[in-house]
Amino acid sequence: MHQQGYPKGVMIHSDQGSQYCSADFQACVRHHTTFQSMSRRGNCWDNAVAESFFHTLKAHIIHDATFNDHDTLEKTLFEYIEIYYYRQRRHSANGWLTPLAFEQQYYANLEG
Repeated sequence: MHQQGYPKGVMIHSDQGSQYCSADFQACVRHHTTFQSMSRRGNCWDNAVAESFFHTLKAHIIHDATFNDHDTLEKTLFEYIEIYYYRQRRHSANGWLTPLAFEQQYYANLEG
C-alpha cells in the first residue's frame, strides 16, 4: 500500500459477519472511497484466497508468538507480507508465480 499510494474505488470483500455489516465499518468503507462486496450466506468459496492468506499468516507468524510491543509486531508483519509473501512465496492461484511476478506480468500484458 505504501508503494502504490491509497487507491480509490477498491473493493473490500468479506463474509456477512456482524463486524462487516456494522454501521461503523460501512461508514469507514465509504470514507475511504472504497466499496463493499459480501459473500452469499453459506458460500465460503467467495473468500477462499483471503482465507488462505490469513491461515498461512497465522500458521507461520502468529501462533505461539509473543510480541513485546506494537513496533515489533508491525515490523514482523511487514517483513512477512512485503518480503516473503509478496516477493518470494509462489501461489497456486497465480499459476505458481509470486504475487509480484503475477502483477508485473499482468501490467506487461496490458501494455503489450
